[in-house]
Amino acid sequence: MTRRHHFAFPARRAVLEAVLGAALCLPVIAAHAAKYPITEQQKSTAQQVAQAGVPLSELAPNAPDSHTVKKGDTLWDISALFLKSPWRWPELWGMNLEQIRNPHLIYPGQVLFLEKIDGRARLRVGKEVESGPDKTGRLSPRVRASEFGSALSSIPLSAIEPFMNEAVIFETDELQLAPRIVATQEGSVLLSRGDLAYARGELGPQREYRIFREPRPMHDPTTGELLGFEASFVGTADYTRPAETRSLADGTAQIVPATLQVTSVRKEAGVGDRLSPVPPREFTNYVPHAPAQPLSGQIVSIYGDGLSAGQSHIVALNRGAVDGVEPGYVLALWRAGSAAVDTTDPQRPLMQLPDERGGIMFVFRVFKRMSYALIVKATVPVGRGDRFSEP
Repeated sequence: MTRRHHFAFPARRAVLEAVLGAALCLPVIAAHAAKYPITEQQKSTAQQVAQAGVPLSELAPNAPDSHTVKKGDTLWDISALFLKSPWRWPELWGMNLEQIRNPHLIYPGQVLFLEKIDGRARLRVGKEVESGPDKTGRLSPRVRASEFGSALSSIPLSAIEPFMNEAVIFETDELQLAPRIVATQEGSVLLSRGDLAYARGELGPQREYRIFREPRPMHDPTTGELLGFEASFVGTADYTRPAETRSLADGTAQIVPATLQVTSVRKEAGVGDRLSPVPPREFTNYVPHAPAQPLSGQIVSIYGDGLSAGQSHIVALNRGAVDGVEPGYVLALWRAGSAAVDTTDPQRPLMQLPDERGGIMFVFRVFKRMSYALIVKATVPVGRGDRFSEP
C-alpha cells in the first residue's frame, strides 16, 4: 500500500553536496522567490534527485504521515520532523520538481506529504481538500497548489536577528579611539531609554549609533593567541545635536559635547561607553550546509558572559573567514571526554574517555578570524573549549 509522508532526501553524499553546492538561497530577512531565481544548475541537480526519489533510510524513524505548515515553522523545524539530518532540507525540493518549482515557495497552510513507493520516498505538497476517488477508484485526498502568505525561512529569525548588529568582533582594539559618552543628563550615573547622553569624538553623518562597553580580548582556548576583541553591546542611540566649540569673552574655548538620545538598552549605559555607527541592515540568504572540507575548532566564549550554553544560545568560534568558514555552515558540537580510572584493573590505570557529540550549531556571522554560531540542538551543556567539527 502507498503511504504518504512529508519530506525525503537522497542517500548519496555526492548528491547531497551537489544540491548544497547549488546554493538554494532561502532568505532569512525577506522571502520572495522573484528575488531569488533558481539557476539551471540547480534545476538540473533537482531533476536528477526527482527521478530517483530518496531512500527510506534517510527518513527520521518517527516521521509523521503528513504535516500542515504553520506560521512560525522553519525549514529546519520541518526537516527535523522527517529527516535524520535537518540541514539537508534543500534536497527535499528535488523530490518533486513538478510541484515545488522553487524552494522559496513553501507557505503556511500547505500540507506536506511523503509518498513511499518501492523503498523510495517522494515529496507531495498542496492543500488538502475533500476526499474523492482517484483514477483507480480508490478514495484519496486531493491536493492543489496555492500561495498562502509569507514563505518559510530556513532557520528561526527571532533567534539570530537581534545579534546581527549586536554581536561584533573587532580585529583591533579600535573602540579605544571611538567616540565616547562623557556625561549624562542631569548627572545620572546610568542611562535608560529616552535619556540624553553627551559624547565627544569624531561622530560622522550617521544618525543611529550602537553603544558598546569596553571590548574584551578574545584568545584561542588552546594556543592563547589573540583572535580579536569582542564588544559588549549596551544599546542604541540617535545622534540629535552636533558638538561645537564656543569662544568666550576672555578668549578661551568652551567645549560643548554632542547630544544623543538613548533609543534602546540591553544594559544600562554610562560614562565611558563607546559609540559605533549602526551598519546597514544585512539581508543575508542562509543556506544550511556542511563544510565541503574537514573543519575543526573550539568554542572561545558564550555570548553574554554565560559559563555554559544550550539550545538557542550564541557562541563564538575560533575559526573565521581565513579558515574558510561561511555563513550557513552546520557544525557538530563535541563534549570532551572526562578522565576516569579503570577500577576493574588491579593497576587502576588512568583513562581518557572519548569525546561525545553534544549538538548542532549554525554559523550566522563570520569575521576574519572568528565566527558566531547559533546552537540549534544541544544534548549536554556547551562550554568554553568544547570543540566542533563538520557534521
